[in-house]
Amino acid sequence: MMRELVAPILDVSRYCLETGSEDVAVLAFEIFDELIESPVSLLGQSIPVIVHFALEVALNSKWEQSTRYQALQTISWLAKYKPKTLVKHKLVPAIISSMCQILSEEDVELDEYSVSADRAAAEVLDTMALHLTNKHVFPHVFSFSLSNFQRSEYTIREAAVMSLGIIAEGCYEIMRSNLTDILNLVLQAFEDQEKAVRGAAGFTIGQFAEHLQPEIVLHYERVLPCIFKVLTDPNAEVQEKAYYALAAFCEHLGSEILPFLPVLMERLVATLQCSRRDLQETCMSAICSTAAAAQSAFIPYAPGVLELMKGFLVLTADEDLPARARATELVGIIGTAVGRQYIEPVLPSFIEAAISGFSLDYTELREYSHGFFSSVAEILEGDLEQYLPRLVPLAYATCDLDDGTTVDFEVENEDGEFGDVSSDDGNDNNQNLRNVSIRTGVLDEKAAATQALGAFALHSKGAFMPYLEATLKILRKHSMYFHEDVRLQAFIALQHMLTATQATFPNTDTISAQAKHVLGVVMELYLMCLKSDSDKDTVSQVCTCLAEIYRHQDAKAMEPFFLLTSEEVLKLLRQEATCQRTDDTDDEDDGQLDTDQALMDAVADVLPAMATCMGPSFEPIFSQHFEALMKFSKESRAANDRTMVIGCVAEIARAIGSQIIPYIPRVMPVALQELRSAEAANRRNAAYCVGQLCKNGGVKAEEFYGSALAALHPLFSEGEEDVVRDNAAGAVARMITTQSQAFPLSQVLPVLVRALPVKADLEEATAVYTCLSNLILASQPEILPLVPQVLPIFAKVAASTDELPEEAKVLIGRAVAHLLSHYRDEMQPLLSNIPADQANALAAIVRKI
Repeated sequence: MMRELVAPILDVSRYCLETGSEDVAVLAFEIFDELIESPVSLLGQSIPVIVHFALEVALNSKWEQSTRYQALQTISWLAKYKPKTLVKHKLVPAIISSMCQILSEEDVELDEYSVSADRAAAEVLDTMALHLTNKHVFPHVFSFSLSNFQRSEYTIREAAVMSLGIIAEGCYEIMRSNLTDILNLVLQAFEDQEKAVRGAAGFTIGQFAEHLQPEIVLHYERVLPCIFKVLTDPNAEVQEKAYYALAAFCEHLGSEILPFLPVLMERLVATLQCSRRDLQETCMSAICSTAAAAQSAFIPYAPGVLELMKGFLVLTADEDLPARARATELVGIIGTAVGRQYIEPVLPSFIEAAISGFSLDYTELREYSHGFFSSVAEILEGDLEQYLPRLVPLAYATCDLDDGTTVDFEVENEDGEFGDVSSDDGNDNNQNLRNVSIRTGVLDEKAAATQALGAFALHSKGAFMPYLEATLKILRKHSMYFHEDVRLQAFIALQHMLTATQATFPNTDTISAQAKHVLGVVMELYLMCLKSDSDKDTVSQVCTCLAEIYRHQDAKAMEPFFLLTSEEVLKLLRQEATCQRTDDTDDEDDGQLDTDQALMDAVADVLPAMATCMGPSFEPIFSQHFEALMKFSKESRAANDRTMVIGCVAEIARAIGSQIIPYIPRVMPVALQELRSAEAANRRNAAYCVGQLCKNGGVKAEEFYGSALAALHPLFSEGEEDVVRDNAAGAVARMITTQSQAFPLSQVLPVLVRALPVKADLEEATAVYTCLSNLILASQPEILPLVPQVLPIFAKVAASTDELPEEAKVLIGRAVAHLLSHYRDEMQPLLSNIPADQANALAAIVRKI
């Protein structure tokens, strides 16, 4: 019935537009929006007609911005709720082309309550990138960028650059793989004569820094100088975007920032002393990221910056409070970066200033102050106790604030599930929701206070116990809060409550009564989240927390939760959980949509964690999940999906030992195929998986030794990444240790030894050095000619500051002692050629034997 009404509705809307009644015409789009959100497919084959009409209106600049916005909103709704339908009807190229065209329009001045067409077009592109597979979005946008970057119209050049930043979050996987070509275009934009294009470059690099990790950091030598150039741009807006890009980029740097630190801090400190508050705020955010990246190297700059912060922390005028909030945050970040001994002398005055700020009744200042108190907890640890009587009530007060919401609906639906209201998603999936008003600032403050409570517990441990029960009540309430940001922080804090309780009341033979109580609360709320929460990020975080808990608890304590955890994880693997539901019922191939990678990675971490907890008895649970897991390993799946499976199975094999044998015929061919992947992460995980399967696979794994060695051999080449080569070495070492008699040692050992020492993945060191040590202790003929190469490797390992398990060091010592005992004359010249510090370190290990 509704489909038959689409054409008349469109005719009436078109007539109203032609006769100047735009306010009536837009009602058509509001009707379509309601129908699109419906879980029942009401529009069907009418969707292409609706899309073409919406694009026709959106592209026509003679209509009011509000009219065009409504048309674009309908496109956005379709991208979100009916992505497979857009793909099926081949509507995506036309939509993207139209959005890029609108994005190229000149800015128009609107009141603060209106959204311009170009802004709405950007939202459509973002939504499409998030909800459609990369291959349907990125090629069209990148083609637009390449074709238009040199155009004479600056608005088109601006759109060519900005469009890439807009889609970065949704298209992260394919963009990370094409980053060099993309950066060649974007970095040129920093040199553009038009400020709008330079500003677009700053925005886009900032988006890349947020969403294209870790690959974007590898290009720091190209990116940072380009950002530095526009930090002193004559245009204030360009400067602000440059500082945003700098802050986002530096947040993910480590020691790479050190060569740039002097010139960077000189500019940042100078900007801190300018007269523009907005620029000072952005500058402080950049210093936060710089301090976090530089860590102890920031020590020389800390006193000067902290002295400047004193001036900000006494500001009381309303217009100055955002800067005071940023300054409060910055003090905490500097403290955690430089360490307690450097911050502690001045910390009390800053704590007092932060506490006094609560009397100013400014929600952003309270939010950042709670974040500062989280940093203080990390710095002071147990000595936080003296401040807890003042800080905990401040956090409680925020948690009890009226958040300004009026929600006229029942929380539970007919399935007993709670819905959620998101500041980004409006009233998604809440058909009974009628009236919502949200003060976002208070939500952010509540999330920060919840995070602070978790930090207080985690770092002060026993000192927090007097507040435990009251905090658990708050966290239970916040775990069912309507906004996902607060829920997510509540779930993280719950894990910290358990950590603190177990540290205070450690296990003996069994879990303590106090810890058992907290574990029961935590697991109840976590399992409820997996079952009912509609936000993927929140569910992902809970999966991460669950994995940590399973890794650190014994099986007896976790036994009551095995079955329920298994059931919910299986739903997630089958993509049938509440957070994975979609109303798009079009019968299209699942491959049309990308897997939510962060969620599925977190889900896949739970299974190995359960296996670690349960040991071989996990196998019956694994058998129930195996097929659902293996569907992600198909060749048609994204590389991230395939490596997720291989890594997951490898860790399970490690935990359950020989119980993995029945699965080897299915898993080993997949792992061998991934050894040839173009992605280093896939080759790394595949090598590790092959090693674990061979170690635990007995006779069944021996069938694959020949093909495994052939597939592993290319990973030992000099051009291979260190971390991949290390895992290949670990795989070969495990194969030798398990079945040395089945190995052509004379051919394999020279290749293995040339790849040493282990450089990037030290977890593989134990397997490799144990293998070599045992061969020496057994006087294996094939290893003895390689002793001149092996001995310097052992010496480097002995002198290294890298942490190596004591077991491996003992075996190295025993191996060298064995050689000295049986081949002393041959060993003396070899030892004399080793650098003195390494020889002494090796001798120290031998003396302990």
